[in-house]
Amino acid sequence: MKAVVFHGVGDIRLDDVEEPKIQDPTDAIVRLTSSAICGTDLHMVRGTMAGMVAGTILGHEGVGIVEEVGPQVRNLNVGDRVVIPSTIGCGYCMFCRRGFYAQCDNANPNGPQAGTAFFGGPQPTGPFDGLQAEYARIPYANVGPVKLPEQVTDEQALLISDIFPTGYFGADLAEVEDGDTVAVFGCGPVGQFSIASAWIMGAGRVLAVDKDESRLEMARAQGTEVINFDEEDPVEAIFNLTGGIGVDRIIEAVGVDAMSSRTASTGEVTEGDFQEELNRVAPETNPQGDTWVPGDAPPQSMVWAAQAVMKAGVIGVIGVFPPQAMTAPIGIIQQRNLTIRGGNCNHRKYMPMLVGLVATGALDPTKILTNTEPLTSAIEAYETFDRREPTWIKVELQPAA
Repeated sequence: MKAVVFHGVGDIRLDDVEEPKIQDPTDAIVRLTSSAICGTDLHMVRGTMAGMVAGTILGHEGVGIVEEVGPQVRNLNVGDRVVIPSTIGCGYCMFCRRGFYAQCDNANPNGPQAGTAFFGGPQPTGPFDGLQAEYARIPYANVGPVKLPEQVTDEQALLISDIFPTGYFGADLAEVEDGDTVAVFGCGPVGQFSIASAWIMGAGRVLAVDKDESRLEMARAQGTEVINFDEEDPVEAIFNLTGGIGVDRIIEAVGVDAMSSRTASTGEVTEGDFQEELNRVAPETNPQGDTWVPGDAPPQSMVWAAQAVMKAGVIGVIGVFPPQAMTAPIGIIQQRNLTIRGGNCNHRKYMPMLVGLVATGALDPTKILTNTEPLTSAIEAYETFDRREPTWIKVELQPAA
């Protein structure tokens, strides 16, 4: 079968690989009908999430048809159409039972303290072959995949595999409530769903910070007040827009590949701090012209967030930071009595609710989907998406195209 395979930092290829087989009683084999490229995938290729194993199939978003089930998968039938959560959970450990699927004690073969298990990630996450392929093995298929009603399309379901739940998780972490003024840092796909989720949770105002005009326009289309950090200092702008108070909540949806501003203050960190952090999180890089270039200011978004939220405010962190990331504005956090809540999304906790919401027609997530490409064009799509070309915000890959 065809699959997008990691060979090294800056080196991904469309390869012919063996089709997966059932390995455990709770496995299922799913024929993918839709997959996607995520910003998290770019971290691995740029080198800002280290530890990838050569030969790993990339991708952690998928919709497909169940082709085969193990003997302990009692809730799925061959032919069922399902959406697959990006993270993997057993369903029976104490963490899964509490909804913390991303901290499952059993899914990660590296042990209970290893952290989140997810498809297409580096060695500390499994590794598990990912979903940018024609077929995939789904561990704990008796727990993870969610059956899809007819009224939910593959494209709608694809966005519930990862980025919609992650955006909702961000708003949940930030404790968004009725009437809150919320700022979202980062207007990529997850940031767009963070905006949508803040509105769903009753936000009174939503501000959005980015420098990409096409992303800011998509945010503006959601009724968001936009701030271009290359044109004005985002912290000053937020205080100007909030009567000098700051926002109640911030959702940080940028992570380790943050970019520096041409005009705004960096806060208490220096360019030397940025470079030191970049060396720590990305010991190996392989930029090729303007492709696979890591962000040059890893902690910048977190620094701005700590400055721009109101005193005693709450920041929900869903942007990806690897364990090696150590630069944080701890002094600002302490002195302003801030609450920081972060984590990897517990996708399976939110997915049934979001599938139901989309099925009612109350919200169409495909407004975020900007490009659809066949799996055979995946490498070119990766490169274009990585360069942040205008209007390339969320890319679907169709394995059967």
